[in-house]
Amino acid sequence: MSGRQIERFFRGNPDLADAYAGDGFWERRAIAARYLSQQRLLTLVGDPDEVVRRVLAWRLPIGELVRLVADPDREVRITVADRAPPALLERLVADPDYLVRQTVARHLPPGRLFCMIRDRDSEVRKSVARRLPRESLLLMSHDADPEVRRVVAGRMSPEVAVVMLRDSDWRVRLTAVGRVPPAALATALEDEDRDVRDAARQRSESLCARRDGVREEELQDE
Repeated sequence: MSGRQIERFFRGNPDLADAYAGDGFWERRAIAARYLSQQRLLTLVGDPDEVVRRVLAWRLPIGELVRLVADPDREVRITVADRAPPALLERLVADPDYLVRQTVARHLPPGRLFCMIRDRDSEVRKSVARRLPRESLLLMSHDADPEVRRVVAGRMSPEVAVVMLRDSDWRVRLTAVGRVPPAALATALEDEDRDVRDAARQRSESLCARRDGVREEELQDE
């Protein structure tokens, strides 16, 4: 009955694992599943214990993962999302568990993430914002969660990030200050928030110092 001893047994006798696929003790089945032949694995897809099915989610051939895409255990579905090809991942986009959807957002090809930009969970949307193609980030610029908008502002191209200087949350505007073109900093220098103003001033001074240094080098070269 000891999991450690069961593991030791199968590690030394992997060829006997198939004989224990239907064992009455869930832990023996779960550990045996680590050593089962691929053909025998398929017989455990409907196993009543989620620990057994979690092992299957890691070991089943990619083409057979569809059998577990609607599994009642979220850990099983998370593992499926970790391994599934894009076509199967899209079937998990509307999964009821946010951790499953977050895993999908981390693995779905960036060009297919549009269907998740309005996910009901902000953590999922943050994952989407981190991987969405940059040219499409404007679609998330009005997200309800400022933390999502911060991610958006931090990835936008400088020209587009200017729109985030008008955001209602000072943290989003602060992030945008580090992205916008130098000419746009004048707006941030008059921001109502002191931290935003200070960041804009510091960046403006840094850019001016850099330009002055370049000019001095050019004069010396002449």
